[in-house]
Amino acid sequence: MTETTKAGTARAGLSIAIKRPHRADARRNFDALLAAARDAFAEHGAGASLEDIARHAGVGIGTLYRNFPTRQDLFDAVYFGEIEELCAAADEVAELPPWEALETWLQRFVGYAATKRAIVEELNRDSDMFRTAREAMYDAGRPLFDQAQQAGAIRPDTSFDDVLRMVSGLTAAGFVDEAQRTRVLKLALDGLRPR
Repeated sequence: MTETTKAGTARAGLSIAIKRPHRADARRNFDALLAAARDAFAEHGAGASLEDIARHAGVGIGTLYRNFPTRQDLFDAVYFGEIEELCAAADEVAELPPWEALETWLQRFVGYAATKRAIVEELNRDSDMFRTAREAMYDAGRPLFDQAQQAGAIRPDTSFDDVLRMVSGLTAAGFVDEAQRTRVLKLALDGLRPR
């Protein structure tokens, strides 16, 4: 038995459903598989071993296939799960001061961009679901950008799309560690501040 959850927020209007099991133990396994797959794809790319993913999730390969009958099902669930988390993150930070809200959300966006980069060739980017997910992500993050810009925390000569492309480009670079990636992101975001 599964439960369908809508990714994102009402504001984002995402209509892509991720089916999660009802039972608590099955849901834990499902979520552990998604987390392990996200990490494996980020580290090893789309060809990451499904057996290794199951092992890192603490389940057997049969549990992986019960939840994700094909590798494509796993790719889709990881991608749409990332979108779901990005949309939820926008809601979580919405009450912070405008700059802090946007910066916090963009730090989460870095994780999404790294995961997407690892599996992008496996996604059907022409599908309606992919386009809907992208729109939901933009709809969730754009109000944070708009509020920061209206508050004077962001230069008026930039757009939300500019910022996402800049941050996506940064994620393509290799970093020594997470601390370095955080420093580089802060340096780049400093360039958005009005002079």
